[in-house]
Amino acid sequence: MEYKGRYSIFDPAEIKTYPISTRENKVKLENLLEPEQALSQTYSVRSDTDENMRILARELVHHREKGRPVMLFTGAHLIKNGLGLLLADLVKRDLVTSVAGNMATSIHDFELAMIGQTSEYVPKALERGQFGMAYEFAYINTAMNLGNKYQLGLGEALGKTIVEDDFRKEVWDLVWCEGSPEGFKYPEKSVLATCYSKNIPMTIHAGIGTDVTDQHPSFDGEAKGGCSGRDFLIYTKEMEKLADGGMVFNIGSAVTGPEVFLKAASMTGNIGKVPKGIVTADFDIRPYSRDAIQDESRTGYYFRDQKSIVVRVPEAYGGKGYYVEGNQKQTFPQFYKYVMELI
Repeated sequence: MEYKGRYSIFDPAEIKTYPISTRENKVKLENLLEPEQALSQTYSVRSDTDENMRILARELVHHREKGRPVMLFTGAHLIKNGLGLLLADLVKRDLVTSVAGNMATSIHDFELAMIGQTSEYVPKALERGQFGMAYEFAYINTAMNLGNKYQLGLGEALGKTIVEDDFRKEVWDLVWCEGSPEGFKYPEKSVLATCYSKNIPMTIHAGIGTDVTDQHPSFDGEAKGGCSGRDFLIYTKEMEKLADGGMVFNIGSAVTGPEVFLKAASMTGNIGKVPKGIVTADFDIRPYSRDAIQDESRTGYYFRDQKSIVVRVPEAYGGKGYYVEGNQKQTFPQFYKYVMELI
């Protein structure tokens, strides 16, 4: 990126990268929970949490039988925790009609599709000055650059890179170097690829300076902002469909998911398409107190997910929100299991 202002800026050209094949990762293929495994395991959840998940499973199946949308926003840990294949299966079964996430969500998913591993071991990488410095992040940045050139959404550009040979070749021709992967070894493990193949939007809601892709000489803030900006409008268009009811899930996103949801709800309401009578669900590990949400002196007041997802938006439009408290490694597979029992 060029800069012609009055201040000094960091020169990304000085960055030294290394091959991703040499990186130490915490999450590998054997850590991914396959749908069949999820159905055969037992999970430990609180009784009230369990009841909420049973209700939500029934609501999901009911809404999809009526043809109503089910939107799901996830933080990156769903992928890091090995639960992406369960989400992909819900997409394949047409039980989730749109998926959204932050940039880290897409990075972990992209890495799993490419090399079958993700989640580098940060402490050691920081010590060596190598955190986030694998060369192959240039593939993601180049996909965004081309996506912006062709005026695509961010999730769309990344999904297209994984799924479509011609687009992938265009990306690879620009950045491939000796020792880098020649393609994607495990595209079937990718939520991005699943959504793109199903023609279901997976929108990515990104910041600037928030992700390892931004550390590289290949990074272009205009491309990232342009593609993610289009994704916000795609997401908001999906929210228009909630005017006749539907569901919204927020899985482990403390800030980005709730804020995107709140702004999109305001926009659709402004044009007369309010998300009327929707059912919402927030899955998180923090304690929940309805009273704390109303009290600025308590920490719960500042939990955006609980305030916007569970209370503020659904109740503004005659809907109902649920909070699912617990470790998502236990709650999300159990919820998936309950849904599968109903279809």
